[in-house]
Amino acid sequence: MEHNHHYHQQMNQASRAAGIEHGQEQNGYDKHAGHSLENFKRKFYISLILTVPVLLLSPFIQGLLNISIKFSGDSLVLFLISSFIFFYGGSPFLAGAVNEIKYKDLGMMTLISLAISVAYFYSSAVTFGLRGEVFFLELATLIDIMLLGHWLEMKSISGASRALEKLSRLIPDKAHLKNGEEIVRIEP
Repeated sequence: MEHNHHYHQQMNQASRAAGIEHGQEQNGYDKHAGHSLENFKRKFYISLILTVPVLLLSPFIQGLLNISIKFSGDSLVLFLISSFIFFYGGSPFLAGAVNEIKYKDLGMMTLISLAISVAYFYSSAVTFGLRGEVFFLELATLIDIMLLGHWLEMKSISGASRALEKLSRLIPDKAHLKNGEEIVRIEP
């Protein structure tokens, strides 16, 4: 119990220092520690912009559009851009999975991390000689969709929290009962 309390104090201090928003604590750790609205927004837009060349270099999209964009090192460029998207855009999910595994509370972050990791490492192996096809397109679009979903979720939670805070300000500090007794509201 002492260790758990100390851990939470450290997390709260570090989060306040970094300006990080917090979510609900579950099973001894904060599932949303390190997640902020601005962080997801920035990661989403940067990853989305970098997804455009991944789409254009993707063999599937080229086949669909009946175009051919081939140049020396095109698969290496696709690998490098996808690597950035994986490590930059996928970092909240990878870090979340580490926490979920650490606290033996597997959830969505672990599932997303597993999906993007398999796509990334398999596609990387194909890029460097393994027979098969690359899934960098699926990797980039999955990360984009998950970042967008988390950003919108956090935005709605933040709006609801602000609305509840404003609503709680409307509660009077004192109440008078019929018998004249006065009750004072105590702030938590």
